[in-house]
Amino acid sequence: MDSQRFNLTQGSITRKLLMVSLPIIGTQLMLMGYNLVDMFLLGRVSSGAVAASGSAGMFMWLAGGLMLVGRMGSEIGVAQSKGRRDTTTAMGFSHDSLALALLLGLVFAAACLLIPGSLIGFLNIQEPDIAMDAGEYLAIIGLGMPALFLSSAIGGAFTGAGNSRAPFFVNAIGLGLNACLDPLFIFSLGLGVQGAAWATIISQNISCLLCIYWLLYRTDRPFPHFIIRQRPDPARVRQILRWSVPVSIENMLFTFFSMVVARQVALFGADAITVIRVGSQVESLCWLICLGFSSGITAFIGQNYGAGLWMRIRRGLRLSLLVITAWGLVVTALFLTLGREVTGLFVPEERIADMGEVYLRILAISQVFFCLESIAAGAFRGLGRTTPPSIVSILCNGARAPWPTSSPPWASGCRACGG
Repeated sequence: MDSQRFNLTQGSITRKLLMVSLPIIGTQLMLMGYNLVDMFLLGRVSSGAVAASGSAGMFMWLAGGLMLVGRMGSEIGVAQSKGRRDTTTAMGFSHDSLALALLLGLVFAAACLLIPGSLIGFLNIQEPDIAMDAGEYLAIIGLGMPALFLSSAIGGAFTGAGNSRAPFFVNAIGLGLNACLDPLFIFSLGLGVQGAAWATIISQNISCLLCIYWLLYRTDRPFPHFIIRQRPDPARVRQILRWSVPVSIENMLFTFFSMVVARQVALFGADAITVIRVGSQVESLCWLICLGFSSGITAFIGQNYGAGLWMRIRRGLRLSLLVITAWGLVVTALFLTLGREVTGLFVPEERIADMGEVYLRILAISQVFFCLESIAAGAFRGLGRTTPPSIVSILCNGARAPWPTSSPPWASGCRACGG
């Protein structure tokens, strides 16, 4: 690997931040693409098909929280060690993070395969056919969990080393394959919701194999020689858990709170579930890009923190805040003016588009604030201080859940639209 090209402690701050952040943003958009392709095609089947995949997708969000155990360990450990020019320790953090990721991926896969009905049952879906489709979708998706967890941890290692382009290229290949397989499985083979799941896990498993190949053999890999067979170091594992557990709990609780909301939304039927599904995917246009910049600033600050370059850290943080605020304003304007049209792109049903317009207008209020929060959280993580932003996020997201039982916050708007 070219150490100078991916060294974030030297050179133009703007160029280095863009070099590491833009491929991460592209990778995040690629991952969103898996869901958008499924949702677009399933919307041509029925709104119920979108609701089923969206309900199962809640558990994919939950898996995303667990994935951060491996990713944060790799990203922070590799970045700080690279900043200190300690490649051996960087490789050790990466190895132990991959081991944890594989273990957690196997555990989550077992839950999806053994008790999918019980998991989906928590969401209180009123339509039996949608609940059954969601359970089958979740069971199939479970087969790809170990690969997905490993890919996330390997991506963290590349990002921490300053080379975020490799995960981007791998995910681009996976998305292209998914886009080709989706119509085949959903329509040509007539598998519907289950077809979307099969197309996704095949793509994800192939992406994981490419990640492993890149880590071991490519010239731009993070480490000259990656040793697979080595015993995890207890001290490193404890440090990985100290970094990653607060972030993992934060993300899993965010998903849990979303599930509580979804459980209440389910009382209003399949149309309401579909609006939440479409709205969350459209909103991801904002927050995935924010998370990309957040991950980029984590890598940038991690390397510069390891090297003790505090002035460079402050300049990079100020620049990131300016860029991400501008992006938040663009998304806010989009949600306020084109909410109905955007929703209609995915589910061409008038009542869904009307409800989606109301939903996105409400979401518009929070976009700039979320952008600023994500950059601040990324800065804390680069310093290895993952607990403060996690506490703030958990408290604020917990406040949005309807406790114990209430109507969704936009329910009156849905009734006005005939939902």
